[in-house]
Amino acid sequence: MSKKYILFLSVFFWAGSVAAQQITQAWAGGADQNNFSFGYTFQYVSSSYKILKKPDWRTPFFDQVTNRNVTDSLNSINSPGTSGFALGFLARYSVTDNLEIRTVPTLSFTDRVLNYQYRTQDLASDKMMTVSTTQAEFPLELKLKSNRIGNFRAYVLGGVKYAFGIGNQSKANEADLAPLDRKLKNVRNYASYVAGFGFDIYLEYFKLSPEIKLSNSFGNVLYPENHPYANPLDKLFLHNIMFSLFFE
Repeated sequence: MSKKYILFLSVFFWAGSVAAQQITQAWAGGADQNNFSFGYTFQYVSSSYKILKKPDWRTPFFDQVTNRNVTDSLNSINSPGTSGFALGFLARYSVTDNLEIRTVPTLSFTDRVLNYQYRTQDLASDKMMTVSTTQAEFPLELKLKSNRIGNFRAYVLGGVKYAFGIGNQSKANEADLAPLDRKLKNVRNYASYVAGFGFDIYLEYFKLSPEIKLSNSFGNVLYPENHPYANPLDKLFLHNIMFSLFFE
């Protein structure tokens, strides 16, 4: 019996030693061992608008300079999703083992599209209006994590984001352009709420976190003007879907 007991203890402590080594190796370079840690992210962004139209949005646009309609009546206005990308820096603080606060300042390059379809092409052809933006984004998020199972844990998150446009929308000198040559514009600054989920995967030297997140602007992002592309619109709300890879 004593030999069996000694053998059992030997196997038990050997297994514990191996398990401890595996846990140590699974710390992904110490990403979770400190309250503060940093990383970076690459993001794919799909952008579209939620469109609110004016009651008379179908009405042809009347140009007071030439004293005539320059478009036919509208059949539809829609906003398909368009692709963009963002690069960011991650900073996080662990409140508990299951809760952290994080910010991910990013530089985002996205296009937003509106398609205008008219009843006929006699006065103006159908138009795809693109709003190209470059903006800095500053989110503040809470991340709620599950308990770690081996080298894996799941999480959900939510928060708010402030975006500041740094691109030039060329507002100057457009008053001299013909109505059909004008451009649709967005406000430069706006706030959004964000929500998403993801997974922390602990690799030997770093932590990889694939994540899917939704973002919707709180308010109207339409820059109001009087031309054929802005006039039919009452409000535009920005909707983003982001797929991110975080390296920490």
